[in-house]
Amino acid sequence: MSAFTELSNIDRIAAMKDPVRRNFQITQSYHELSLALAKRTGPCANWCTFATWASRQAGQTIRKEDLAKALENNLAAAAAVGQAIYDIAKIALEKGAGMDKQGIAKLVWQTADPLAAMYRAGAAVARGNRKVYAEIAPEFARFLDACGHDSAYDAEKIARFCSALKPGDPPDGQRYLAQAFNSYYQAFFEPNKKKKAEHILLANIEIGFHEQTRLQPEIAEAMEASVLDPGLFKGNLLKTLFPNQTWWLSVGSIFRKYLHMPTPLDIATGKFASEARRRMRLFLSARMMELGFPKGVRLHLGKDLKANFPADLKTLTNPGLLALLKKIDPTPNSLADTGAVDWASLYDRLHFIADMFRCYQETADLLLPPFDPANTPLTAGE
Repeated sequence: MSAFTELSNIDRIAAMKDPVRRNFQITQSYHELSLALAKRTGPCANWCTFATWASRQAGQTIRKEDLAKALENNLAAAAAVGQAIYDIAKIALEKGAGMDKQGIAKLVWQTADPLAAMYRAGAAVARGNRKVYAEIAPEFARFLDACGHDSAYDAEKIARFCSALKPGDPPDGQRYLAQAFNSYYQAFFEPNKKKKAEHILLANIEIGFHEQTRLQPEIAEAMEASVLDPGLFKGNLLKTLFPNQTWWLSVGSIFRKYLHMPTPLDIATGKFASEARRRMRLFLSARMMELGFPKGVRLHLGKDLKANFPADLKTLTNPGLLALLKKIDPTPNSLADTGAVDWASLYDRLHFIADMFRCYQETADLLLPPFDPANTPLTAGE
């Protein structure tokens, strides 16, 4: 086994404090676990293969590569945002704010702090990246060590391995992990190519189901990172614009809200907060809802898949696989409506992921290295 598939090294990687360095090593570890399993199943994508590319994509959000400037430019280019800032500055000057229009505009941006949304999203993604790796990667290492060298199916051995996993459904139970490793083990010894492919697909989707259920809080948090509270924004802005009138402004705001009589400044700050929040969410969603595969293949998670089912997976017969797909795939044997309208919705994600696994399982390019080790921090120590 390589250093990145050894249980002790996996534990070390999961414990790393630096989220950027940790992500690089998680990605490489997934890749090497993927290759180790593919030696037994054949050159096809297993769950660790897809996890490699998802982790690599997550790293871009964690590292915030080029996102800060792009987010600023995206907001600054929005006519509605610019108009709201102009209105805030104009009204604030009329009320005696002690700074010029340029200073007020700068203060609006500082108060809204759009870059903080990006940092919140990155932090949530980093926690999810570690959370899943720390739970699932050690089980793959354990499975490969315990069962990966078997020359014949050993029912007692795989049962013993699976018995160490927690019973029950996710997020607390690991029933789907146990079922998945049993499916991988069956694939090791299945001579029929189509049946083998279906065992692997079932295992991939079972782990995907467990993983996505476990990740629900972090994904929801990342998608909501752009939320800008209009009331908080206005309150913080007024404190700086009118430091000697904060108490009276607050009291007046309460009465106006109660009487449904917003001032022009209330309206202007509300418009800014609403438009900035909308555009930040669209921006972050677009960046997070992409998945890059080798050789320039990019999937937009909000759009229907445009690939095809491979020959061995066009028609499915495995009873366990059909039962699971019935639970998560509302358009059986079709890629219609696979695009996840709301990535924060567990079943929207699972529909997309299940069909993505099915379409790309036999894409050998996914087993390529995720990046050049010479240019990334992949040494053994932290």
